[in-house]
Amino acid sequence: MDRRTFLSGASIAAATVATACGDSTSSNTQSGSPASPAILRGVKQLRMVTTWPANFPGLGTAANNVAAFANAASGGSLDVRVYAAGELVSAFEAFDAVSEGTADMYHGAEYYWQGKSQAFNFFTAVPMGMTASEIMGWVEFGGGQALWDELSAQFNIKPFQAGNSGHQMAGWFKREINTLEDFRGLRMRMPGLGGSVLRELGAAAVTLSGGEIYPALQSGAIDATEWVGPWNDLAFGFYREAPYYYGPGFHEPGSSLAVGINLDVWNGLDADHKAILKQACWAANNQCLAEFQYQNALALDVLVNQHGVQLRAFSDAIWDRIGTISEQVVADTGSSDAMTRRVYDSYLGARNSMRSWDRISEMPYMAQRERVLGG
Repeated sequence: MDRRTFLSGASIAAATVATACGDSTSSNTQSGSPASPAILRGVKQLRMVTTWPANFPGLGTAANNVAAFANAASGGSLDVRVYAAGELVSAFEAFDAVSEGTADMYHGAEYYWQGKSQAFNFFTAVPMGMTASEIMGWVEFGGGQALWDELSAQFNIKPFQAGNSGHQMAGWFKREINTLEDFRGLRMRMPGLGGSVLRELGAAAVTLSGGEIYPALQSGAIDATEWVGPWNDLAFGFYREAPYYYGPGFHEPGSSLAVGINLDVWNGLDADHKAILKQACWAANNQCLAEFQYQNALALDVLVNQHGVQLRAFSDAIWDRIGTISEQVVADTGSSDAMTRRVYDSYLGARNSMRSWDRISEMPYMAQRERVLGG
């Protein structure tokens, strides 16, 4: 991908030209000789910490893609370097590292920061919430980005969407879940507000980073876990410990991933570097969703037909209870403070608006396609 292709669009091109011209008096420029932006400015190095294992499919590689796209598009004037969880800081320390300036950027899931503000949940996923395309619509066109900017600025961070894993599965269970009673006492890895719903069902929800899940499942520290979907779940080998695979999930119907950039670093960037990073996040966001959509289908076939995984679905009675609890949990979260209330109101309004379109487009089409094409 060359810079001209990547920075398509008149506004971005104009910003790039204007910034380059503005740098023409740099002491690194020889009088009367042309120079590339990289020569004019030197190379800007940015350290990106992540919440993912190194090179992990989909999640870890989404972070790598942001860096690769930005570095290539900048013609070498940006050097974004990616550090997996544990290499510079642990997974759950990424936010503070960027906020404080120990690192320049992070790639992760915003609901990991709910201890900072409950509003962050809405920028990853909430139970019975938005699908991938819906959350993209809300953030980009429904006012979500402005609210996210305001929220994150309180912690010295500038955020962008930078990946989406699509609809997630409900998880892996060592025993079948046939009734609501089966949730009582269940120890399950599930972060975010999905974990709050589990607690209302009588389960014990546990938050673990990706690398901690399999050992906990293997040792019996947990009885069940959700992670992402077939592609990532196959890579982690959960089928070896828990034979029952439930789906779809209620907790993350479209899980948005994010890049957060230290706000002082962001404000200090040239206009063209800002445009490049923004476009790199958009590109990684789109590629991540497309890759998950395709790879999940392939991985599910392997899980079922090669590893004998047993697919299961929650009963309508379980879904009814989950739906009731979810709406209450999300509403309670939305009332936690004034900022979160504004995010919640915007999110809920956008979700309900898009539901009216989904009701006459996606949902009936998918039902009819299945009816016509059959198994």
